[in-house]
Amino acid sequence: MFRRLIFPLLLGLVGCGILIGLGTWQVQRLSWKQGILADIEARIAAAPVPLPPEGAGTAYQPVTATGELSGNRLRVLVSRKQVGPGYRIVSVLDTDDGRRVLVDLGFIAEGAPVPEVTGHVTVTGNLHTPEETDGFTPAPDLTRNLWFARDVAQMSVVLGTEETLIVAREPVIAGIDPMPVDTAGIPNDHLHYAITWFLLAIVWAGMTGLLIWRMRRSAA
Repeated sequence: MFRRLIFPLLLGLVGCGILIGLGTWQVQRLSWKQGILADIEARIAAAPVPLPPEGAGTAYQPVTATGELSGNRLRVLVSRKQVGPGYRIVSVLDTDDGRRVLVDLGFIAEGAPVPEVTGHVTVTGNLHTPEETDGFTPAPDLTRNLWFARDVAQMSVVLGTEETLIVAREPVIAGIDPMPVDTAGIPNDHLHYAITWFLLAIVWAGMTGLLIWRMRRSAA
């Protein structure tokens, strides 16, 4: 009888060991990801520095730039929690030192009038290169000036700027609410994965115990 139980017992132990190992690995990944997010949040919240040369800035680097808003703008379709659909307004800043960069000024609700984005301003925000496009992202509707994602490379071509995007974290234009860079869009599902693997280990152990019980009962 004992020999008949060896295989299901080993199968149960090996299966539980693998599932527990996967859960433990996800717990370790969770700690690693939390460290990365904490580092990004610290960089986002740091004191702003003058806009670095094109290509020299780092992701999420806080910067400040002064110049003239050209009046050119793009609307990027977006939805905001507890507000509903609306648009990000991306404009052009001609800096005082002769550069031409993109500025994400923030959000306006759908149906709200878009204010003029002109004037001499100081923009404080974070450098960002959002990865919002994939094979399913519709092409921008240039006739309606409507975009479905922030494609920095394509936007820079349309507006004639360098591939530099500043996402404002402080109001620049009245009527446009800043949507600062944060870590909310960075996935961190490792805790859910860990719980799933540990629950599967419990189920596997229970099924193994049930199988052994039935085998012993049938042999009695």
